Amino acid sequence: MPKTIAISQNRHILCEPSRWQQQLAQAITDPNELLLRLQLEPDAGDFHLEQQAFNLKVPLAYVDKMQPGDPLDPLLLQVMTQSSELVSTPGYSQDPVGDLEACKVSGLLHKYHGRVLLITTAACAIHCRYCFRRHFPYQQQQAGREQWTPAIEYISRDSSISEVILSGGDPLVLSDDRLAQLINQLETIPHLKRLRIHTRLPVVLPDRITDSLISLFAESRFNVSLVLHANHANEISRAETDVLRRLQSAGIILLNQAVLLKGINHQLQQQIDLSEALHSAGVIPYYLHLLDAVQGAAHFNIEHQQAKQLIRRMRELLPGFMIPRLVREIAGKKSKTPANEL
Repeated sequence: MPKTIAISQNRHILCEPSRWQQQLAQAITDPNELLLRLQLEPDAGDFHLEQQAFNLKVPLAYVDKMQPGDPLDPLLLQVMTQSSELVSTPGYSQDPVGDLEACKVSGLLHKYHGRVLLITTAACAIHCRYCFRRHFPYQQQQAGREQWTPAIEYISRDSSISEVILSGGDPLVLSDDRLAQLINQLETIPHLKRLRIHTRLPVVLPDRITDSLISLFAESRFNVSLVLHANHANEISRAETDVLRRLQSAGIILLNQAVLLKGINHQLQQQIDLSEALHSAGVIPYYLHLLDAVQGAAHFNIEHQQAKQLIRRMRELLPGFMIPRLVREIAGKKSKTPANEL
């Protein structure tokens, strides 16, 4: 029997068996093991098999959605180091969106009016090769349990802040207990209205979306939004659709932000299929990001005009509510920049 623990005076969370944590611990970190599971030879693609500072990490639940024998599988290419990743590219940096300049206290980024972003953890369930925070100095900037106090105090002092965004890493790598403690603290700040959670776990490790986690969000006094990160329709199978629908049924607003990636989702049909899969799962396509110019990801870049043409073609074939906004994040700007303003 699972047991119930008190999280606050008025809230209890059911401690379910941590199957998702076991799956996370079993994630593949050896490139050779990943290729072996996919029945691929080491020379099947442009793969780099030596460990890097930003190493391979991918749960088996995600690997199971890859096509064995296909070195160009769009999910494989999101996680597997390629030789082109090691080439230093002019114009690409380790801090492409100005995160470090926006750090006001440890683990808290304040870029945009009315909202702040909290770096809750350095950990992710998966290491995506295009990650704009792959070089982020988490040791200095992570707002872990011991460092939440400065961030909470910063938010409390600024009554213009109405929304907190939990990010990382991935905030859903944290246990329900730790998430509840943080949310409880944030709920004591009267001028906060909204809580947003940026996460890849629903499509990477769907078992993470437990009944207790859904209850935690549903019972919050905040309007809770979950911003999913899915790049390809193959990431959204029946299991992912089911957990996303459960979140939606609990009143959680579901949005998706994708990154436009060469060789993965830059074709028209790939973007149409992604929008269709998201809609079937109850998720609104929100943003399609032009690639952040992070060092090591230049091989994923799609030219601006090609991206705009892609969106124009999508408008001809899909209703407007299924078309994401094509944007770029520019360091120092006060909001995301729409592609038509670039």
